[in-house]
Amino acid sequence: MNMVNLAIFYYSSTGTNYQLSKWAEEAATETGANVKVRKIKELAPEEAIAQNTAWKAHYEATKDVPEATMDDLEWADGIIFSVPTRFGNVPAQVKQFMDTAGGLWAQGKTVDKVVSAMSSAQNPHGGQEATILNLYTSMFHWGAIIASPGYTNQELFAAGGNPYGVSVTVDQDGKMQEDVEKAVKHQTRRTIEITKKIAQ
Repeated sequence: MNMVNLAIFYYSSTGTNYQLSKWAEEAATETGANVKVRKIKELAPEEAIAQNTAWKAHYEATKDVPEATMDDLEWADGIIFSVPTRFGNVPAQVKQFMDTAGGLWAQGKTVDKVVSAMSSAQNPHGGQEATILNLYTSMFHWGAIIASPGYTNQELFAAGGNPYGVSVTVDQDGKMQEDVEKAVKHQTRRTIEITKKIAQ
């Protein structure tokens, strides 16, 4: 099997995880993978979004990005999740998406999908690692294969050295504090390499 189907599922309120997803898409496309970038449906009311200028701007800018569906999940051989931390766990939007996969799970259609994850927070120890590990716990229930980056490339150290998945710190102005683009692309290529081995 030379080509794999990679779904990049992200949730992003102000754009950080969207950017991580776009870098992942670039790397995946370069490998020749079939790639879908899908946003996880926003559950917050528009009144709440409107109160935050950056959130509203990103919400409007990405209205044309297709929303993630169970069809996308079933299609994928490999999956990359990019999500912010919420109290050390995934956002409610992501949890709701994962919870709706019960039908696929019951049919065994989540088994052996290769999964990797990235996260962000507003400070270096804001729960990024816990968020990724909590997401991976759900993936164990799916029967998925975890493709963490480990310490397989020096680029990971420039990005903070998180072996579970790329994590980034974002300041109050929405600027990333670590240089993570190369690490994201390495993690993506590694996920695809492992997916090829599992899916062939």
